[in-house]
Amino acid sequence: MAHIPTKNGFIADINVTPFVDVMLVLLIIFMVTAPLMTQGLEVELPETKTVRTLPKDKDHMVLTIKKDGSLFLDEYAVKPGELEGHLKRLVKADRKFLYLRADKDVTYGTVVAVMGEVKSAGIDKMGVVAEPIDERPKAKKK
Repeated sequence: MAHIPTKNGFIADINVTPFVDVMLVLLIIFMVTAPLMTQGLEVELPETKTVRTLPKDKDHMVLTIKKDGSLFLDEYAVKPGELEGHLKRLVKADRKFLYLRADKDVTYGTVVAVMGEVKSAGIDKMGVVAEPIDERPKAKKK
């Protein structure tokens, strides 16, 4: 604290400039690192001939099934029994479009079970995410 002499005595004053400087630096660090934390989940997608890219707007959500069968709604983990409630609250109520993104090694039964929960949540239309087929000739392994 700095003491400033006046006619009537001393005034205690706190210098907030260093505090504001530190807060601004922390804000900048947070703004730079926050997008890097939500880059996406590692999923090896199946390949197909015709693929469209996902829209960039916020009018959709992506339901991901990882290789081990774990579920994620956007980047947030969801337990299988809780999926229907989350879909009703976050997708159906907000009128968002749902995309299913499943690892190519996930069993067909798991995908069908998840699609059943999607249907029971009242979602009739859903997109499926895939990778385009790489039509370049593959190098021979020795």
